[in-house]
Amino acid sequence: MDKTQEVAKQKGAKIIVEKRKGYGRAYKTGMPQATGDIIVTGDADATYPFDHIHEYVQLLLDKNLDFITTNRFASLKHGSMSVKHAFGNLILATTLKILFFINLKDSQSGMWIFKKEALDKIQPLEQFNNGMPFSEELKIEMFASKNTKAKEIPSTLYSRAGEKKLQSFTDGWKNLKFLVKKRITPRS
Repeated sequence: MDKTQEVAKQKGAKIIVEKRKGYGRAYKTGMPQATGDIIVTGDADATYPFDHIHEYVQLLLDKNLDFITTNRFASLKHGSMSVKHAFGNLILATTLKILFFINLKDSQSGMWIFKKEALDKIQPLEQFNNGMPFSEELKIEMFASKNTKAKEIPSTLYSRAGEKKLQSFTDGWKNLKFLVKKRITPRS
């Protein structure tokens, strides 16, 4: 078990515990609890450039965007991503582009900067996937909606601190199946 909760609590963060498992489930529980106008996400494993958040937020405001996702491939630091993960991301990003006509270089990035009100312009959070596909589904919804302005920006990925939780093949396969299912499932 990592010490994310402990460190966050020491820094004054409000801790919301979601007992149900799932990457998406955690976001679906936490996002509505956010009290600010802008939400910034990213893994607590020191891989994302949180020291640039002020620049990303300023870009969001200056360009009147609703959603920004980051492209980690713009600046991969040594040891930050295996060849296997880079190849898997390429497959998923290409599939997303073919199926949804959304051109993202990094469909799996978990660093997003967005206006909380943008969540009201896309499908309800409870309809989103509870697992790893949440990340790509959020991007699909934000980029495909005629009511939101979204952009992918260059960013950095640093080498991970701590153990990885990603199950490469299993999570990648689930994401790929999800993309196909979302494309062929009629919207309600």
